Amino acid sequence: GVGVVPEQISRHNCRARPHAVTKLCSEAISFGGDRRRWTCCFVVEDEADCGAIACALGRAFPLYLRKASQATQREGVVTAAFFSASGEPLAARPSISAAVAAVRKAARLVDTPCEELSTTEFVAEAVRVAERFGCGCEVVSGEALRDAGYGLLYAVGKAATRPPALVVLSHRRAPGGDAACLVGKGITYDTGGLALKPRDGMFGMKMDCGGAAALLCAFEAAVANGAYGPYHALHCVLCLAENAIGPNAFRHDDVLDAFSGKTVEVNNTDAEGRLVLADGVAHVTSPDFAKRHGSPVALVLEAATLTGAQMIATGRRVAALVADSDDAERRAVAAGLLSGDLARPLPFIPEWHRAEFKSHVADMKNSVKDRGNAQSSCAATFVYEHLHKTYKGHWLHLDIAGPAAAAERATGFGVAFVLAFLNVHPFLSITYV
Repeated sequence: GVGVVPEQISRHNCRARPHAVTKLCSEAISFGGDRRRWTCCFVVEDEADCGAIACALGRAFPLYLRKASQATQREGVVTAAFFSASGEPLAARPSISAAVAAVRKAARLVDTPCEELSTTEFVAEAVRVAERFGCGCEVVSGEALRDAGYGLLYAVGKAATRPPALVVLSHRRAPGGDAACLVGKGITYDTGGLALKPRDGMFGMKMDCGGAAALLCAFEAAVANGAYGPYHALHCVLCLAENAIGPNAFRHDDVLDAFSGKTVEVNNTDAEGRLVLADGVAHVTSPDFAKRHGSPVALVLEAATLTGAQMIATGRRVAALVADSDDAERRAVAAGLLSGDLARPLPFIPEWHRAEFKSHVADMKNSVKDRGNAQSSCAATFVYEHLHKTYKGHWLHLDIAGPAAAAERATGFGVAFVLAFLNVHPFLSITYV
């Protein structure tokens, strides 16, 4: 079949039109039956678009499938070829294949039910990445989290049959220099806790690990590439828990001790994502972390399927971003436009938004007082408040609640964005100030 992407393109959309590419390829698959080999040829206006187009193609071929009648689709081979507008073939780049594989793997992790991908299996996925590249790997799980001071992450996951865990993967490409830290929310299933979600609201909550999945797979692709922008070291922190119900579940009115040293009064157990992220960012911005790993942290980039309000603010296809600097915000918008994982800024005004979390008995509550007051910005502010007070680097928050899934399938959203933000092949057009 032959497909043509729409000609119209606005300034807030990706020039490669990746959503149209995924749609066209998915339609071609539906007409192709149970073929095991696919060849897709793309004529592009600009070679810089190849990465976004290839990642869009990958989304059309999901890896997780439990339909016995379509077993051959899981075992298929997809080949992509790119040509210039004049018909000249463009050179193949292994980095494109690595990016596509990372997008598809992230989607597989998010598509996999919690029964098959609990926190324990997620930790194992991370350990395999570390072993593949010889990365450093630290795992703190179960009651050891509580004992080490990660009271928020421990509380969220303590009622589940599989323990919560904090996983830190570390890679260094050169001595000295600065480090970038990726911090991902990995809720393998979200019942809402004792603030139990309704039947329809709970369906699809296996996808609440979208942030951790995207960052793990982006880390893997970046390390395979061997370079990640101006940073000499790259860390990936996975905050893993299942928000379950049971006799040991954390409750409204509980006051929790965070790794940052702050105390949090729980007023919504279904606002658990910000709790696990808070311990994660506090961990990587502590002076001890930089000292142990030999590099000051210059960037904290966290990603999470955090708020339903994100879809009201920026829609189902565009992530919401909150940054504490103009430079990080500019780079993030550019990374979205280049990679096809679009992101647009929300207000960053912590001096206003922290008032939403006022508590009479603790340093803060975990959910807002006024749900009509910039919920997504407020959720980001909650996480920001747990950065160590001495941290001087950039902070970037990416809320991917909407774009992490489409039509009940995971998209692998966030992988290409991170690769573009870190200037990893094949995304090389982001400049640094």
